[in-house]
Amino acid sequence: MKISIASGKGGTGKTLVATNIAISLASSGNDCVTVADCDVEEPNAYLFFPQRTLLEREECSVPVPFIDETKCTHCGKCSEVCAYHALAVLPKTVLLFPELCHGCRACTIICPEKAVSETTRFVGEIFRAKSCGLEIIWGELALGEARTTPLIKAVKKKAAGEMVIVDCPPGTSCSLVESVRGTDFCLLVTEPTPFGLYDLDIALRVLEKMNIPHAVLINKSGMGDRNVYKYLEKRDIPLLMEIPLDRKIAELYSRGEIFSQKMPEWKAKFARMIQVIEEMIS
Repeated sequence: MKISIASGKGGTGKTLVATNIAISLASSGNDCVTVADCDVEEPNAYLFFPQRTLLEREECSVPVPFIDETKCTHCGKCSEVCAYHALAVLPKTVLLFPELCHGCRACTIICPEKAVSETTRFVGEIFRAKSCGLEIIWGELALGEARTTPLIKAVKKKAAGEMVIVDCPPGTSCSLVESVRGTDFCLLVTEPTPFGLYDLDIALRVLEKMNIPHAVLINKSGMGDRNVYKYLEKRDIPLLMEIPLDRKIAELYSRGEIFSQKMPEWKAKFARMIQVIEEMIS
């Protein structure tokens, strides 16, 4: 089962929830738990497991075209078929903008002179580690790289455990869509503030378009207002858990500690929430 932990905005506590769920499941005897950190621009889930053993580190590359100028007749068909304008055909040469290429291979297929072949371009690295009886997988995007989706796909492909917790990037852009795609359930983490409600509404609409079952967890409850609660009640969206605005939880998190390890009563709460999610899926 794959459960994605997402939110419409940053700072709501996605990583806090993802790591605590993973630890709670691993502590209850589940030895096939994997945390997949898909926030490849700023991965931080692994930092909460300082006693980790690195198992694997590999490069992630994407296909890009290579133009053989000795065969090219500069007909322009490759440029015409490219939906992302990664190729510009001039009278005497072809310009390639590799950062725009999505690796669809349309230019390779359409070229009548077979002048377009394929090479690869480095976009980042994938790491796999072991700690506390579970696996952590994360990606680190190469400096200056704009597109996150190829690396997110590669991270998810590596996460092949029986229970996979996907820690999603913030926002509702392509990065989030790729992270939640193919997951069995999405738990949206929000906070009871106007900003939290606004971004939660956008995230929910994305999940509804993708037909992904979902529910909400409210973090930092006790602050802000009650508008998020009214919104969930009005739209009949399940609220599975609340984590209070607690100084002890905040201090533990700021030190890079998983708070349910110091507050063991929370392990049972997270494990119970996963049981509810399993029932909702079935």
